[in-house]
Amino acid sequence: MKIGFIGLGHMGSGLAANLLKAGHDVTVYNRTRAKAEALASEGAKIAVTPSDACRGEAVFTMLADDKALEAVVYGDGGLLATLDKGAIHISSSTISVALSKRLAEDHGKKGQLYVAAPVFGRPEAAAAKKLFVVAAGKSDAVKAVLPLLDAIGQKTFTISEQAEAANIVKLSGNFLIAAVIESLGEAMALVGKAGVDKHQYLEILTSTLFGAPVYKTYGTLLADGKFEPAGFAAPLGLKDIGLALAAGQDLRVPLPLASLLRDRFLTLLANGGDNLDWSAVGSLAAKDAGEA
Repeated sequence: MKIGFIGLGHMGSGLAANLLKAGHDVTVYNRTRAKAEALASEGAKIAVTPSDACRGEAVFTMLADDKALEAVVYGDGGLLATLDKGAIHISSSTISVALSKRLAEDHGKKGQLYVAAPVFGRPEAAAAKKLFVVAAGKSDAVKAVLPLLDAIGQKTFTISEQAEAANIVKLSGNFLIAAVIESLGEAMALVGKAGVDKHQYLEILTSTLFGAPVYKTYGTLLADGKFEPAGFAAPLGLKDIGLALAAGQDLRVPLPLASLLRDRFLTLLANGGDNLDWSAVGSLAAKDAGEA
């Protein structure tokens, strides 16, 4: 397929590279042109403006937040004004439920299609085509882009004709990951202060009670105290918890643990954690215990 890709950060670069490897004709755009040029050697065409990436059958967006995506979609020469009728916008960004719903409505008014396809996995998983994709949107649109989603991940879950359903699943998943990070950090602070080796403790946990990848990945980061370079920056963690709380407010679902996590991320950022991986929020417990 002839497709565009907008947003070549830690995640987007891996996704675009895998689309190229799958044989698709990919035109890439990024505000920092050097990131686009890095894919040129793999066969990507470079777009000068976002509209230049909107000339095909579909365009992916993988951007940091609502504001960045709104600028690309609704700005001059943006997706809404440029995409052909019948073309599909695939948003893999972690955005608000409200924006995803608005995008579906506004693309529909233009005769365009919209699929929400956020992903679970860190940058290394994106590069290795090991992501899990959660897709939602009109059935014909989702069916049309399944070959593209298969090219970026190991499994795609199609969950609803309402696009925003995929986003609420993604936000709830990130909320759960953050809760794991915080609880792991507290538990490691407890055993660490008692003199137990954190790496051995992690081996015990992941060999018995908690064998899930999230415990292995984030437990290792916490045990190593390795939070740079950030695979997923702490400010994005705060953003996602805020979006989960907003979704809860709209649906009248109390999320008391999410409120606590929001405050923990605020504490991390207030103490200079902007450039750290979001897993660093789990290190706060050790500092509270006088360990660091």
